[in-house]
Amino acid sequence: MSKLDGKVAVVTGASKGIGAAIAKNLAQHGAAIVVNYASSRAGADAVVEAITSAGGKAIAVKADVSKAEEAQGLIEAAVNQFGRLDVLVNNSGIYEFATIEDVTEEHYRRLFDVNVLGVLLTTQAAVKHLGENGSIVNISSAITHVHTPAAGVYAGTKGALNAISGVLANELAPRKIRVNVVSPGFVVTEGTHTAGVVGSDMEAGFIAQTPLGRAGQPDDIAGVVAFLASDDARWLTGEVITASGGIR
Repeated sequence: MSKLDGKVAVVTGASKGIGAAIAKNLAQHGAAIVVNYASSRAGADAVVEAITSAGGKAIAVKADVSKAEEAQGLIEAAVNQFGRLDVLVNNSGIYEFATIEDVTEEHYRRLFDVNVLGVLLTTQAAVKHLGENGSIVNISSAITHVHTPAAGVYAGTKGALNAISGVLANELAPRKIRVNVVSPGFVVTEGTHTAGVVGSDMEAGFIAQTPLGRAGQPDDIAGVVAFLASDDARWLTGEVITASGGIR
């Protein structure tokens, strides 16, 4: 018996990168998956196909998690399709750098709307359905303590997410819902390619600071999330697990 058999998980931002790896990993452990996407239907469909072709259950649901009605609709789609909700992985996020000279109101609001408000809205919708032993896993970033230049707004969103997660862990504990955080180090994804980090001096700097001597891969994060989503982590809440190859 797999450790997530019979459970239903919503993974936001799961059409690519870390989110896609998390969705596939949770499915391998027996969970039925709602693959959320904001724009890439093709990517989400590919993740669903990978899961269902391996014998799992999955659907793709489009939703902008920074919009309350759409976040609510995402959670309702999970319950309507699979009859319950056990796991929420808040992975949706915008990965974008700007030096202090280049920070704009639009940049700030774009990142905080998705990276922070989106987590609040999706969690708000989910807690109506999560029962005892429910698990919320929020994806943060080691950038909150690595302090990379030009990451002021992005790091701010992840610092806020860490604080919010701690509050929610205490707030939801009486309902036996656990809230934990996975804080990845540098991971090679479509986002880090698009941002121009892969192959850059910044990437080389990250790897040079990483004791295990390599960049992370999405599967390195997915396994940690699967642990936190399962009953193996039943005594863990309010934790921030840094999955970074040792970078501090």
